Amino acid sequence: MVADDQALVRTGLRVVLDSEPGFQLVAEAEDGEQAIAAVRETSPDVVLMDIQMPRLDGLTAARRILADDAPPKVIMMTTFGTDDNLYAALRAGVSGFVLKTSAPEQLISAMRAAQAGDALIDPAVTTRLIAAFAGRADPSVPPALAGLGDTDLDLMKLVARGLTNRQIAATLSVPEHSVAQSVTRLLDHLGLHDRAQLVVAAYESGLVNPGGPGR
Repeated sequence: MVADDQALVRTGLRVVLDSEPGFQLVAEAEDGEQAIAAVRETSPDVVLMDIQMPRLDGLTAARRILADDAPPKVIMMTTFGTDDNLYAALRAGVSGFVLKTSAPEQLISAMRAAQAGDALIDPAVTTRLIAAFAGRADPSVPPALAGLGDTDLDLMKLVARGLTNRQIAATLSVPEHSVAQSVTRLLDHLGLHDRAQLVVAAYESGLVNPGGPGR
């Protein structure tokens, strides 16, 4: 599903998706309210959501969508890679973001990554974004990483670097399915919704510091 208030953007995305095997555009929305209704009506696997929309902005809509049972993966679209709202979006559990100026191939890669459970679409840009806003006081930040062993902490650092499950498996010389299971266990332990929140937690807890060895 695509949610964007600009008809030209929706048309362009429709052309891209129609030409890509394995994807079917099931709904479009012009604002956040329409997006929420369309998601509940059509149950898409992935939602491309503009972060700035009338009536109800994309971030608020994403939060409501992700609060439902079995929500879709949500990818935020933005014109500005440094938008402050993107940090809040990652903390809300969206599966990363893409710039509207990205090439079509990058958009498709982002969607396939989201489907595979790899939340960070552009590790370099997203990690810089998280680093820029890390350390903010927030009462909803997960508690200290008490109870996690060294293996789990090392895994969390690799996730924070933006590595996919396949890349982590190659780095640690373990099966990919074991990495997926370990990431799921980390999310459950910390009470987090998605992989992106795990990265944010790594920065905010001090496990990884911008520019430090965790990167």
